[in-house]
Order: sequence, then structure tokens, then C-alpha cells
Amino acid sequence: MMKDKKIESLIKKEKERQKKVTNLIASENYVSKDVLAALGSELVNKYAEGYPGKRYYGGNEIVDQIETLCQIQALKLFKLNPKKWAVNAQPLSGSPANLAVYLALVPQKVKTSMKLGKIMGMALDQGGHLTHGHKVSATGKFWQQVSYGVDPKTEQLDYEVIKKLAQKEKPDIIVAGFTAYSRKINFKKFREIADSCGALLMVDMSHIAGLVAAGVHMSPFSYADIVTTTTHKTLRGPRAGLIFSLIDDRELNKKIDKAVFPGLQGGPHINQITAVAVALVEAMKPEFKKYAKQVIKNAKTLAAELKKRGWRIVSGGTDNHLLLVDVAGSTKGQLAGKKASALLEKEGIIVNKNTIPFDTRSPMDPSGLRLGTAPETTRGKTEKDMIKIAEKIDKILRNVN
Repeated sequence: MMKDKKIESLIKKEKERQKKVTNLIASENYVSKDVLAALGSELVNKYAEGYPGKRYYGGNEIVDQIETLCQIQALKLFKLNPKKWAVNAQPLSGSPANLAVYLALVPQKVKTSMKLGKIMGMALDQGGHLTHGHKVSATGKFWQQVSYGVDPKTEQLDYEVIKKLAQKEKPDIIVAGFTAYSRKINFKKFREIADSCGALLMVDMSHIAGLVAAGVHMSPFSYADIVTTTTHKTLRGPRAGLIFSLIDDRELNKKIDKAVFPGLQGGPHINQITAVAVALVEAMKPEFKKYAKQVIKNAKTLAAELKKRGWRIVSGGTDNHLLLVDVAGSTKGQLAGKKASALLEKEGIIVNKNTIPFDTRSPMDPSGLRLGTAPETTRGKTEKDMIKIAEKIDKILRNVN
């Protein structure tokens, strides 16, 4: 029981809201009781500025063991050799993780005579993320973005076009990873592109980390120099971030560690790192692989059922946990993302409005919706449930006055 009854009441209401809705937010999931217990444990009291064995405060004997264990489990989950890969478990979320990589490895224009570093990432309106160099993000203010997108006809990546762009622009780093792209990513081709122009290859696998861990999506680790990820979404952990980097004579890992602390952050959130460690162990269980496979089955079913009912699915379908629905195109402009999202939420289905490739509408009222199946799969939903959800979505959006 909490003494602050207002906050206690609001927490209770949010808990009830989460239970009663159908959650199709592609960036969300539901953590286990063990993850939740770690996140709300006494570890929240500890300040541990620095790294294991190199702290600036006393009393870190236990937390050093926890952070080290989290690193060991992260490498183990993704089948990485600890002699070849390092992992920083301190980023507070995915955006600071990406910013730390650029701060460490991409030249900053701190003087007018200095070269402005280039980040080559997917354009935001094509499926990329703000932290891949978009102008409104710090990553687009301190560095120059060279943006790539999808083919206008297929709405999928055209690796030859991306390669030509990379060779022309010669970016310092190429980011492969997306927030609203429903197809598998060919990391081998991105490696070839990076090598052709002398760029580092960073993979942001935030959305697909759980799928990679379960072996149902190609792993980036055979091809990337750096891999960043959040730990929620398909990995089903707390909201946090991880940065993996190769250990070699370039000392990428050491530069990244310095960029995280003291470059960007102070004391890490030890309770958060502990919760990540718990989630990583859970992701090693056989049932997690079964879950990840079901996530993709559910997404494919949801996409196919909506398509069957006349809704245009961007790129024609999905290979992962998410799909984009062109509601404006499907209804000839009578309905768009903002209104569609509101109508669905009113009926207990939670989605997010989203731009689609080559969208002519405003990001505040875009043409599309982004749907994800990870949260409802955690709740035990299967293909038959996706059929019912598609029927309900169709009924709600077709009955617009």
C-alpha cells in the first residue's frame, strides 16, 4: 500500500487499462514478474558512477557483480565470443546508446575548420528512427545525415541504390536498422556496402533483438562493427539499452565506454541493469524461441487478414513483428492515421499513427498505422486471435460516418 493515494490510484488505473485493451504498439511489450521485481528492488538506491572495478563511489561490491553478470548474459544470449565482442550495459535507452556511438566514432564539427561527420541512415519518413541522423534529433544537429529509403514500387530496400549513394557520399558510419520497416534486413549486403566506401557498419536492432536472439531473424553480429539495441520491444525486458562492439586494434569498445561515461551519462541505473540481466536469461529459455516464432506468425496472419479485407499493407506484407497499413490509400483519403488511431482506441485497440514511404500527409496526421504483435503474443494470442482482431479493426474503420 502506498501513502500517496493519488499516485497509487493512477498506477492501479494504468494497470487496469493495460489489462483491458488489445495492445498493437510495435514498441511495447509486457515484462515478467521477475523483471518487474528487479526493476523495483532496493538496487534503485545505489549510485555506481563508473564501471565494474572502476567506480567513483564505495559500496559497489554487489553491483559490480550484477553489471558484469548482465554483460556476460548479453554476450551469451547472442552467442558472442567475449574475446571478440564487448558490451556496454549502461545506456538508459536506445536513443542515448546511438548517440554514444556517434559521439565516440563520428567526427563532430566543433570548429568551422573541422570535417562534419556523416551518418548514413534510413530517412524517418521511410521507416528510419530519429536517432539515425534526423534533423530534429541531436544526431542530425551535430552530424550530417545522408538518408536512404525504399524503392517506390516495392517499398523495400534496394541495396544497389544504397550502395551507389554510400560510394558517392562516403559516410563515416552506416546505420542499418529501422523503426517502421516490416521486411528482413540483409546485413551481409550492408557489410558489403560499408566496405565499398570505407564506413563503419552499425546495426540498430532495437525492434528485432528478440527475434535475433531466438534465431528467427538473421543475426547482425557476423557483419557489424557495432550493434545497438533497446531491451524492451521483442526482447521483452525493461526500457534500457545495450551497445555491442568489436574488440580489435581500433578500440571501438573503449571509445564507446568513454562516450557513455563520462561523455553522456553519470551513474547508471543499476536496478534497470539488473532487470535487463533477468530478461536476458529469460530469452535463453526454449519457450522464448517459441514465443518469437509466434510473434512472426501472428504478424503475417494479421497482415494477410487485413489485406484480404481490402487494406493496403505497405510492401505487401511482413517478415517480422510489425506491419504498416496505408489507411488513407485504402479508403481513398476518407480516413487517415490520426482519426483511425483514435477510432480504434475508442474501441480498445491501441495502435500508433505512422508515416508510410513517400507519404504526402503531415507526420501529425499521416497516411498510415503501425501495428505490432509482440505484446499480444506475450499474452498468449495466436493466429486465430489475429483473425478476430483483423475483423474488429476492419469493422471499426469501415463504419466511419
